[in-house]
Amino acid sequence: MSSSPPRVSAAERIRAALEERLAPVQLAVEDESAHHAGHAGAREGGHFRVRIVSERFRGLTSLARHRLVYECVTQEPTLRAAGIHALAIEARAPEEITS
Repeated sequence: MSSSPPRVSAAERIRAALEERLAPVQLAVEDESAHHAGHAGAREGGHFRVRIVSERFRGLTSLARHRLVYECVTQEPTLRAAGIHALAIEARAPEEITS
C-alpha cells in the first residue's frame, strides 16, 4: 500500500516561492482565511498576509515591491490552482527595519 506525499499548505507554498525567488532575510506568511470565513470571498480562495524583507526591494517603490511579490506568488502553478483571494503585503528593504 503506497502512501501519498504529505500535503503542503498554501502558506507553505507561498513561503517556498518567495524564498526561492527573492531570497528574503526575513519572511512571515500567515494564513488569515479563518478570520474571513462566511464572507463571499472566502469561497474563492484563501486570505494571506506576507511580511518580507529582501535586498531585492532596495530602491523600489512600494508598488513595485508589491508587484514583485505578487508576480512570485502567481507564477507558482500550484498556488494559482489553490486560489488566493487576498494577499496583504508588507515588503521592506533591510535598511528599513528597526530593531
